[in-house]
Parts: sequence; structure tokens; C-alpha cells
Amino acid sequence: MEIRINAKNLTVSDRFRDYVQEKSGKVEQLAHRPQELNIKVTRHDHQKNSGQEDQVELTVYEPGHVVRAEARAADKFAAFDIAFGKLVERLRRYADKHKIHRGGGHKHVSTSELAASDFAKLDITPIDHDKLTGEIPVVSEETNSPIVIRAKEFESISMRAEDAVDHMELIGHDFYLFQDAESGKPSVVYRRKGYSYGVISLK
Repeated sequence: MEIRINAKNLTVSDRFRDYVQEKSGKVEQLAHRPQELNIKVTRHDHQKNSGQEDQVELTVYEPGHVVRAEARAADKFAAFDIAFGKLVERLRRYADKHKIHRGGGHKHVSTSELAASDFAKLDITPIDHDKLTGEIPVVSEETNSPIVIRAKEFESISMRAEDAVDHMELIGHDFYLFQDAESGKPSVVYRRKGYSYGVISLK
């Protein structure tokens, strides 16, 4: 596994590099064929508020998916430890889940089968369209609004809702956009309260 460290607004010491190298063995134990561990360290200077703060972003690239975690703390070592703890937990949960699947008796369930059972097997609840009210305003730059809208484009990936939940958990987001393998429709899975999830699809 290749380790890449990028720093912004600070210099990364050999001590920090050795520390990362020492910890990285845990990633190789838990991850499935990890290709790269990318560490981005950024120093933020909040002079008027809390002072200096370091942010560490960790990304593990594996065939077919990525695993991410990030954290902020007073120094880069503390931020790395917090982010690394999150990363290891996501890797462990993913590995444990797939051990169960490979143990036999696991059947891939299509989205239509999940929907027919009200997503009981996956603990996913379809959104109640009657409760969707109002609109989200899009503000142009001409209004000088402090709201910043960032646009991103990703390659369309076809998968099942169950796999989309896995990907969402690995990157630590509250939602995940994907193309439903069965219907071909753009869909989003999202986190609800507890360990339940929702799914939204376009007609």
C-alpha cells in the first residue's frame, strides 16, 4: 500500500511521517487490497476565535470504493488519531459485514424485493412524498449571498441500494447518490435516526 502525505500551511516532520507509517499497518490488516492511503494535513489559523487548529483527512483507495475519515484538533497528531479511529471503525464494520455475507446463506436482494417488503431486510424506509413541501432556493452569485453552492460531478455507478448504503458508510456521509442497478434510475440513500436509512428515486 502506498502512503501519500500532503500538507497545507505547515511542514510535516519526519516524526509525523514515522507515526503515520507505524499506524498504517492496521489499515492493511483490515482493508481488502488497499492500494493507497492518502493523508491531507491542513493548518487553520483562527486568530480571532480559538487560535490554531489542524485538520487531517484520511482516504483509503481500494478496488471499487474509497473509505474516508477526517477530524480537527489542536495539533496534527491528535487530529490524526481521531480521524484514524473513525477510519479503522469504518473498515472494521465493512470487513465484518462482508465476512457474514461470505459465510454462506446470503442472497443478494433486488431493489424491487426490498421495496415489496417495505425495505424490512435492509431497514430502509421509502420517503413519504406527501411530506415533501417547500423548495430549496438556489442563490446566484449576483445576490452577494454568503451561501456557497459547490457543484461536483461523479461517474455514474450502477449498484443495489444495499451496496449504496455500504459506500455511504465507508465515506462517512449522510447520503449517497447512485444509479439503481434494477431500474436504472438515479437514486439516493440517506441516513435516518438510529441505524435506519431512506431511499429516494426519480421517476
